[in-house]
Amino acid sequence: MARPEPSTEGPADGRGIGEVLQLLQAEFADVTISKIRFLEAEGLVTPARTASGYRKFSAADVERLRYVLTAQRDQYLPLKVIKEHLGAIDRGLRPAAAGPPVAPASLPQTPGQPVADDFGAASTELRLTREELRTAAGVSAELLGELESHGLVVASGNHYSGDAIVIAQVAAELAGYGLEPRHLRAFRTAADREVGLIEQVTGPRRTDQTAELAALTVRLHTALVRSRLPR
Repeated sequence: MARPEPSTEGPADGRGIGEVLQLLQAEFADVTISKIRFLEAEGLVTPARTASGYRKFSAADVERLRYVLTAQRDQYLPLKVIKEHLGAIDRGLRPAAAGPPVAPASLPQTPGQPVADDFGAASTELRLTREELRTAAGVSAELLGELESHGLVVASGNHYSGDAIVIAQVAAELAGYGLEPRHLRAFRTAADREVGLIEQVTGPRRTDQTAELAALTVRLHTALVRSRLPR
Protein backbone atom coordinates (compact mmCIF):
# COMPACT_ATOMS: atom_id res chain seq x y z
CA MET A 1 0.00 0.00 0.00
CA ALA A 2 1.29 3.45 -0.84
CA ARG A 3 2.40 5.54 2.10
CA PRO A 4 -0.27 8.09 3.14
CA GLU A 5 0.60 11.70 2.57
CA PRO A 6 1.19 13.49 5.87
CA SER A 7 -1.41 15.95 7.11
CA THR A 8 0.27 19.22 8.06
CA GLU A 9 -2.85 21.33 8.55
CA GLY A 10 -5.87 21.20 10.86
CA PRO A 11 -9.28 19.62 10.22
CA ALA A 12 -10.73 23.01 9.24
CA ASP A 13 -8.52 22.91 6.16
CA GLY A 14 -9.76 19.49 5.07
CA ARG A 15 -8.45 15.94 5.42
CA GLY A 16 -5.26 14.52 4.03
CA ILE A 17 -5.44 11.57 1.67
CA GLY A 18 -4.35 9.18 4.42
CA GLU A 19 -7.22 10.28 6.66
CA VAL A 20 -9.66 9.90 3.78
CA LEU A 21 -8.36 6.40 3.13
CA GLN A 22 -8.99 5.40 6.76
CA LEU A 23 -12.53 6.80 6.61
CA LEU A 24 -13.40 4.96 3.41
CA GLN A 25 -11.74 1.64 4.27
CA ALA A 26 -14.31 1.11 7.03
CA GLU A 27 -16.91 0.73 4.26
CA PHE A 28 -14.79 -0.16 1.21
CA ALA A 29 -12.08 -2.58 2.30
CA ASP A 30 -10.34 -2.70 -1.08
CA VAL A 31 -9.90 1.05 -1.57
CA THR A 32 -6.31 2.27 -1.75
CA ILE A 33 -4.52 5.59 -2.04
CA SER A 34 -3.73 4.69 -5.65
CA LYS A 35 -7.46 4.24 -6.26
CA ILE A 36 -8.26 7.66 -4.79
CA ARG A 37 -5.52 9.26 -6.89
CA PHE A 38 -6.88 7.51 -9.97
CA LEU A 39 -10.40 8.83 -9.33
CA GLU A 40 -8.92 12.31 -8.99
CA ALA A 41 -7.03 11.92 -12.26
CA GLU A 42 -10.29 10.89 -13.94
CA GLY A 43 -11.94 14.09 -12.73
CA LEU A 44 -14.43 12.51 -10.33
CA VAL A 45 -13.10 14.46 -7.35
CA THR A 46 -11.00 17.63 -7.20
CA PRO A 47 -9.52 18.18 -3.74
CA ALA A 48 -7.83 21.45 -2.88
CA ARG A 49 -4.06 21.61 -2.56
CA THR A 50 -1.93 23.14 0.15
CA ALA A 51 0.91 25.52 -0.67
CA SER A 52 3.28 22.53 -0.38
CA GLY A 53 1.17 20.48 -2.78
CA TYR A 54 -0.62 18.11 -0.41
CA ARG A 55 -4.22 17.16 -1.18
CA LYS A 56 -6.92 18.45 1.18
CA PHE A 57 -10.29 16.73 0.90
CA SER A 58 -13.42 18.52 2.08
CA ALA A 59 -16.43 16.69 3.54
CA ALA A 60 -18.11 17.06 0.14
CA ASP A 61 -15.08 15.45 -1.54
CA VAL A 62 -15.31 12.46 0.79
CA GLU A 63 -19.04 12.05 0.10
CA ARG A 64 -18.31 12.26 -3.62
CA LEU A 65 -15.77 9.46 -3.33
CA ARG A 66 -18.24 7.43 -1.30
CA TYR A 67 -20.85 7.87 -4.03
CA VAL A 68 -18.39 6.70 -6.71
CA LEU A 69 -17.26 3.66 -4.75
CA THR A 70 -20.82 2.68 -3.87
CA ALA A 71 -21.96 2.96 -7.50
CA GLN A 72 -19.04 0.77 -8.60
CA ARG A 73 -19.57 -1.85 -5.91
CA ASP A 74 -23.37 -2.08 -5.81
CA GLN A 75 -24.39 -1.15 -9.36
CA TYR A 76 -21.25 -2.10 -11.33
CA LEU A 77 -21.44 1.22 -13.16
CA PRO A 78 -18.52 2.30 -15.36
CA LEU A 79 -16.70 5.50 -14.40
CA LYS A 80 -18.04 7.31 -17.47
CA VAL A 81 -21.63 6.78 -16.31
CA ILE A 82 -20.79 7.66 -12.70
CA LYS A 83 -19.17 10.88 -13.89
CA GLU A 84 -22.37 11.76 -15.78
CA HIS A 85 -24.36 11.09 -12.60
CA LEU A 86 -22.08 13.35 -10.58
CA GLY A 87 -22.49 16.08 -13.18
CA ALA A 88 -26.26 15.79 -12.82
CA ILE A 89 -26.01 15.97 -9.04
CA ASP A 90 -23.86 19.08 -9.38
CA ARG A 91 -26.77 20.64 -11.29
CA GLY A 92 -29.10 20.07 -8.37
CA LEU A 93 -30.71 16.74 -9.24
CA ARG A 94 -31.20 14.30 -6.39
CA PRO A 95 -29.48 10.89 -6.34
CA ALA A 96 -31.76 7.92 -6.94
CA ALA A 97 -31.43 4.61 -5.11
CA ALA A 98 -30.66 3.01 -8.47
CA GLY A 99 -30.04 4.49 -11.86
CA PRO A 100 -29.20 8.09 -12.71
CA PRO A 101 -30.10 11.08 -10.52
CA VAL A 102 -33.55 12.49 -11.16
CA ALA A 103 -35.19 15.90 -10.90
CA PRO A 104 -37.74 16.38 -8.14
CA ALA A 105 -41.29 15.77 -9.33
CA SER A 106 -42.17 19.20 -7.96
CA LEU A 107 -40.61 21.78 -5.71
CA PRO A 108 -41.81 22.22 -2.14
CA GLN A 109 -44.67 24.67 -1.88
CA THR A 110 -45.48 26.53 1.33
CA PRO A 111 -49.20 26.36 2.09
CA GLY A 112 -51.09 29.53 2.92
CA GLN A 113 -49.52 32.96 2.57
CA PRO A 114 -46.19 33.09 0.73
CA VAL A 115 -43.18 33.92 2.89
CA ALA A 116 -39.76 35.23 1.98
CA ASP A 117 -38.25 31.72 2.24
CA ASP A 118 -40.35 30.72 -0.79
CA PHE A 119 -38.24 33.09 -2.86
CA GLY A 120 -34.86 31.72 -1.85
CA ALA A 121 -32.29 30.53 -4.37
CA ALA A 122 -32.93 26.78 -4.02
CA SER A 123 -35.26 26.43 -7.01
CA THR A 124 -33.13 28.66 -9.23
CA GLU A 125 -29.96 26.67 -8.44
CA LEU A 126 -31.46 23.53 -9.95
CA ARG A 127 -30.30 23.17 -13.57
CA LEU A 128 -32.24 20.78 -15.76
CA THR A 129 -31.88 19.69 -19.35
CA ARG A 130 -34.97 19.98 -21.52
CA GLU A 131 -35.70 16.26 -21.23
CA GLU A 132 -35.19 16.31 -17.45
CA LEU A 133 -37.63 19.20 -17.19
CA ARG A 134 -40.22 17.42 -19.31
CA THR A 135 -39.91 14.25 -17.25
CA ALA A 136 -40.06 16.05 -13.89
CA ALA A 137 -43.07 18.18 -14.87
CA GLY A 138 -44.83 15.39 -16.74
CA VAL A 139 -45.63 17.55 -19.77
CA SER A 140 -45.43 16.91 -23.49
CA ALA A 141 -42.76 18.37 -25.74
CA GLU A 142 -45.53 20.25 -27.56
CA LEU A 143 -46.78 21.99 -24.40
CA LEU A 144 -43.24 22.85 -23.31
CA GLY A 145 -42.56 24.30 -26.74
CA GLU A 146 -45.67 26.50 -26.49
CA LEU A 147 -44.69 27.70 -23.02
CA GLU A 148 -41.28 28.66 -24.36
CA SER A 149 -42.69 30.42 -27.41
CA HIS A 150 -44.82 32.64 -25.16
CA GLY A 151 -41.93 33.39 -22.78
CA LEU A 152 -43.42 31.53 -19.83
CA VAL A 153 -40.54 29.05 -19.58
CA VAL A 154 -37.10 30.40 -20.40
CA ALA A 155 -33.81 28.49 -20.52
CA SER A 156 -30.58 29.92 -19.22
CA GLY A 157 -28.07 28.64 -21.72
CA ASN A 158 -28.88 24.96 -22.13
CA HIS A 159 -30.56 24.49 -18.74
CA TYR A 160 -33.80 25.33 -16.94
CA SER A 161 -34.29 26.29 -13.28
CA GLY A 162 -36.51 24.44 -10.84
CA ASP A 163 -39.16 27.15 -11.20
CA ALA A 164 -39.74 25.90 -14.74
CA ILE A 165 -41.07 22.63 -13.26
CA VAL A 166 -43.77 24.48 -11.34
CA ILE A 167 -44.68 26.69 -14.28
CA ALA A 168 -45.01 23.71 -16.62
CA GLN A 169 -47.04 21.70 -14.10
CA VAL A 170 -49.47 24.56 -13.40
CA ALA A 171 -49.80 25.31 -17.12
CA ALA A 172 -50.67 21.64 -17.74
CA GLU A 173 -53.39 21.79 -15.07
CA LEU A 174 -54.79 25.04 -16.48
CA ALA A 175 -54.89 23.43 -19.92
CA GLY A 176 -57.41 21.01 -18.45
CA TYR A 177 -59.72 24.01 -17.99
CA GLY A 178 -59.21 25.17 -21.55
CA LEU A 179 -56.54 27.79 -20.79
CA GLU A 180 -53.74 27.50 -23.33
CA PRO A 181 -50.24 28.95 -22.95
CA ARG A 182 -51.20 31.93 -25.13
CA HIS A 183 -53.83 32.84 -22.53
CA LEU A 184 -51.18 32.95 -19.80
CA ARG A 185 -49.05 35.75 -21.24
CA ALA A 186 -50.84 38.23 -18.96
CA PHE A 187 -49.32 36.42 -15.96
CA ARG A 188 -45.84 36.77 -17.41
CA THR A 189 -46.42 40.47 -18.08
CA ALA A 190 -47.72 41.01 -14.54
CA ALA A 191 -44.71 39.16 -13.10
CA ASP A 192 -42.34 41.32 -15.16
CA ARG A 193 -43.99 44.46 -13.83
CA GLU A 194 -43.83 43.25 -10.23
CA VAL A 195 -40.14 42.40 -10.62
CA GLY A 196 -39.59 45.88 -12.07
CA LEU A 197 -41.19 47.46 -8.99
CA ILE A 198 -39.06 45.33 -6.66
CA GLU A 199 -35.87 46.28 -8.51
CA GLN A 200 -36.75 49.97 -8.13
CA VAL A 201 -36.37 49.43 -4.38
CA THR A 202 -33.60 46.84 -4.15
CA GLY A 203 -31.69 47.22 -7.40
CA PRO A 204 -31.01 44.39 -9.88
CA ARG A 205 -29.10 42.17 -7.41
CA ARG A 206 -30.93 39.62 -5.23
CA THR A 207 -30.96 40.59 -1.54
CA ASP A 208 -32.86 39.64 1.62
CA GLN A 209 -35.20 42.52 0.84
CA THR A 210 -35.85 41.07 -2.61
CA ALA A 211 -37.34 37.90 -1.12
CA GLU A 212 -39.43 39.85 1.40
CA LEU A 213 -40.81 42.22 -1.23
CA ALA A 214 -41.56 39.33 -3.60
CA ALA A 215 -43.56 37.57 -0.89
CA LEU A 216 -45.52 40.76 -0.18
CA THR A 217 -46.34 41.34 -3.85
CA VAL A 218 -47.63 37.77 -4.21
CA ARG A 219 -49.78 38.20 -1.08
CA LEU A 220 -51.20 41.42 -2.52
CA HIS A 221 -51.84 39.79 -5.91
CA THR A 222 -53.61 36.84 -4.28
CA ALA A 223 -55.80 39.10 -2.14
CA LEU A 224 -56.72 41.29 -5.12
CA VAL A 225 -57.76 38.28 -7.22
CA ARG A 226 -59.71 36.77 -4.34
CA SER A 227 -61.50 40.07 -3.65
CA ARG A 228 -62.72 40.21 -7.24
CA LEU A 229 -64.08 36.69 -7.45
CA PRO A 230 -67.89 36.25 -7.28
CA ARG A 231 -69.10 35.74 -3.71
